[in-house]
Amino acid sequence: MLDRYESPLVVRYASSEMAQLFSMRRRIETWRRLWLELARTERELGLPITEEQIRDLEEHLTDIDFACAEQREREVRHDVMAHIYAYGKAAPSAAGILHLGATSCYVTDNGDLILYRDALFLLRGRLRALLKALAGFAERTRALPTLGYTHYQPAQLVTVGKRATLWMQDLLSDLEDLDAVTGGMRFLGCRGTTGTEASFMDLFEGDAAKIDLLNQRLAAAFGFDECFPVCGQTYPRKQDSRILNVLSGIAQSCYRMAQDIRLLQHDRELQEPFETNQIGSSAMAYKRNPMRSERICSLSRYLMTESMNAPLTASAQWLERSLDDSANRRLSMPEAFLCADAILKLSENVCSGLQVNEAVIAKNVENWLPFITTENLLMEAVKRGGDRQQLHEVIRVCSMEAAARMNRGEDCDLLRRLAGHPEFGLSMQDMEALLVPENYVGRAPEQVAAFLNKYRARWE
Repeated sequence: MLDRYESPLVVRYASSEMAQLFSMRRRIETWRRLWLELARTERELGLPITEEQIRDLEEHLTDIDFACAEQREREVRHDVMAHIYAYGKAAPSAAGILHLGATSCYVTDNGDLILYRDALFLLRGRLRALLKALAGFAERTRALPTLGYTHYQPAQLVTVGKRATLWMQDLLSDLEDLDAVTGGMRFLGCRGTTGTEASFMDLFEGDAAKIDLLNQRLAAAFGFDECFPVCGQTYPRKQDSRILNVLSGIAQSCYRMAQDIRLLQHDRELQEPFETNQIGSSAMAYKRNPMRSERICSLSRYLMTESMNAPLTASAQWLERSLDDSANRRLSMPEAFLCADAILKLSENVCSGLQVNEAVIAKNVENWLPFITTENLLMEAVKRGGDRQQLHEVIRVCSMEAAARMNRGEDCDLLRRLAGHPEFGLSMQDMEALLVPENYVGRAPEQVAAFLNKYRARWE
């Protein structure tokens, strides 16, 4: 296959499970299961279909002659009719009752709904695995002080674990959205060319109750609680929009997390996994680039843009049916699932092996802690009889001078400058006693513990 283009999502990024789920074999086997279940249910409801025909269909669910179907499609220019022909050749006694009363969308749309539902379940497992990896990381680092950033400028201290819970909170919202979409998925059923079930009114001689029973049994056979209450020839394409919104949300959350990791790896505070023989650069042998996090961001950008296909398709539906959604959906829906799968798989790999460089973190905290504690120093100096406004000006001037020194690559000397002002009333020893990083992380450790305890059941 090296002389033909293949999707990198299949050959490089996504899991074999997701790739198999959207394979042609899985798709056509799903179609055959739909044809079998339709025939079985029609027989149960009184149509002239024999047990022998049902057995014939059952025995040939998986022996698909793709070459036969491909040849037939070249002749008739219709993929569903080509596979009806191939199934009929394999199960000749049932050829005459295959697809009875149905339209192409009975197999294509219901088949897609089955595959999308199964793919969402697969992604759900990956989301939970990622959350579990992050939960372990957050628990281990829940009390480790680190420099917080706003505007990517040094701010008050947080903890490494607290930052991880911010990522987890986003991912939990994606899990909730995924569950809501999966729980609300409905089956198309067998509804006819314009959704009126007219063909079945003819087959069942006007017995509407049998038609309802047919659709209820078909939905139940494939694990759906109910069918869409009304439809045209297809299921409502808003369903695809809801699905791709969830996948886009996953991409947004993983991008944010991976970008944070890239920034922190630049500062050498965190590092993603790096194998013993891994090469970071073809030219710069010393490099340790965050290539996995970069790949997460790259794939996430693709998925966020890919998610626009579904709303554009849903908004362009023509009355009861148009075929200009078909080629788009064949591309956009599987590729989006493959991409989401790749992102989550890679994210779990990164988060399961994140390296925390505590010495680097401590050094950064040490450099900036004097600035961060200046308000506390101010309060202590006032308690000792100082003038708040005068002391504020001393801190401001000394802070600017110390920052300028740091800009020249020198160490922070803020405390020494403050101690040099007799009116400040605090010695170096007094101030150093207040520089305990754990005293400046607020409730972060408790917030991490409360968060993990509240939501632990979601990923365990």
